[in-house]
Amino acid sequence: MSDTPVRPRKPAVRALPLSGVLALRNPAEIWYKPALSVVVASGTPNLLLYSLGRLDLVMYTMAGSLCALYGHNLPYARRAHTVLRVILGMAAGLAVSLVVGSLTDSTAVLIAVGALLAAVQKAFCDASRIGPPGNVIFAFVTSAALFAPQELGQVPEHMALMLAAGAFSWLVTVGPALWCREGPERLATARALDAASAYAAAPGPRTRHSAATAIQAAWQSLLASGRPTPDRRALERLVVHAERALATAGDDDRARETDPGVLRGWAERTRGRGPVPDPPPAPGTVEQLFGIDAERAGQRIRRGRREARSGLLRALGPGSPVLPVAVRALLGCALAGYVSSALGVGHPYWALVTAASVYQPNLTLSWSRGLQRTVGNLLGVLVFAAVLPLTRVGSLALVLCVLLFNFAAEALITRNYWLGSVAVTPMALLILEFGGIQPAGELVADRALDTLVGVAVGFLAVIAVTNRRASGRVERALATVGDATSRAEGVIADRSADASALHAARRELTAALVELRDASDVASGEWWQRALPEEDLIEAEQAGHRTLAATARRQGLIPLPAVNGAA
Repeated sequence: MSDTPVRPRKPAVRALPLSGVLALRNPAEIWYKPALSVVVASGTPNLLLYSLGRLDLVMYTMAGSLCALYGHNLPYARRAHTVLRVILGMAAGLAVSLVVGSLTDSTAVLIAVGALLAAVQKAFCDASRIGPPGNVIFAFVTSAALFAPQELGQVPEHMALMLAAGAFSWLVTVGPALWCREGPERLATARALDAASAYAAAPGPRTRHSAATAIQAAWQSLLASGRPTPDRRALERLVVHAERALATAGDDDRARETDPGVLRGWAERTRGRGPVPDPPPAPGTVEQLFGIDAERAGQRIRRGRREARSGLLRALGPGSPVLPVAVRALLGCALAGYVSSALGVGHPYWALVTAASVYQPNLTLSWSRGLQRTVGNLLGVLVFAAVLPLTRVGSLALVLCVLLFNFAAEALITRNYWLGSVAVTPMALLILEFGGIQPAGELVADRALDTLVGVAVGFLAVIAVTNRRASGRVERALATVGDATSRAEGVIADRSADASALHAARRELTAALVELRDASDVASGEWWQRALPEEDLIEAEQAGHRTLAATARRQGLIPLPAVNGAA
């Protein structure tokens, strides 16, 4: 890391974006999988409760059903563990909410507990990097449960319903492994090939980072997928081709060896249901796969769970950039709930959940999310008002409309968060109808007011609680890249180093470079912090990628450069 002193800059709010915040993106590749999963996971218990005439219990089964939204990018072996942890975390939060809600009617206490739960959930979701939908689903369930009419003796029954629905959700999310067990690994490999193709076609810092991130994710997916199979071996060989493209695309002498069209063709076939493409092995494939096998064996011996627990504790420990965001959530959610209650809103937890949804890794992203949430919720209450007469035709119509909005929310949210919120808002309001008919005008007014209060107060908390640790994360990432580069250079210089040592050094340096760029992106969107060491960032990334190229040559991914005109 450079010794160049880091000079503080004058604190100033960055220009907050307006253009592009509401722009629609292409839908995610697997948008239909979480959408269908949550419909199946929630539709089955909802229809069962309808047949029993107990739709008043839907809130508790929905708590377990919504767990089906998580883990869809993970290989099935890892997904099974992840969704199980989500279910247990949801159960813990719901149990606290139900017990507290049954013991007190104090709105002030309920809001305080809801804010504390939201902060804890935000911290754990960010530290574990669980991915979308993150902490918002947890906050929605636990906050609503706090304000639900409850007797202490009913808690065991309601928890049993939640756990039963959660167990069914687990079956729904891991069930596809029976007919497409390598599906997530195929998708991760296809993304790596596409990203490598984009970099080969247009080399640059952003495309290089995207390719490195996608390749790193593909290796992680393959390592977490369990024992090697013929298809997984073929996928590993394809990832080696992607790595070779990343290593050679910036080299004018070797760039012609990488055809972006071929990589895109392999990606398209990998996404399909047919056989995995089986191109000739790239140079260095044997060494790379030997290194992967060594890493997989090391994980079995050390066991990654202990390492994962240690990493989670470090992410939650003193100095973590996760903690200021959790403090923002605690302060913002509490104040939003209290302001809503002071204004006489009958559902202050809506403001609390809205505030919880605002908190993103930095101020710029939090602003964008707040704007998206406002637009989506206000349009959503209009949709709710339009469909409410239809849902009151009968209980079955209500159940079917909730399922429809559930599907629409997951189908649309990948286009833009505000578009998904247009469907989430009527769904959340219709769930209240399971407990009894509510005054429509009051619901619309309360939800609109709570949206404005939650977004405004939540964003004020983002400004009030500065995340100056974001720049500290950059400095730590710089140091990690420097150490990883030095170790990789030492392995390269050691002629006795075997393939597993080269592979481990390359993977460590790649992961460090990905983390450095992510940390820099997060810190660049914060305010009131030290200036980022931009020159050090550029130098560290350039040195790291030069070292990666050197490891690729040692591994045989790139032929040695010509000497005196001879190859």
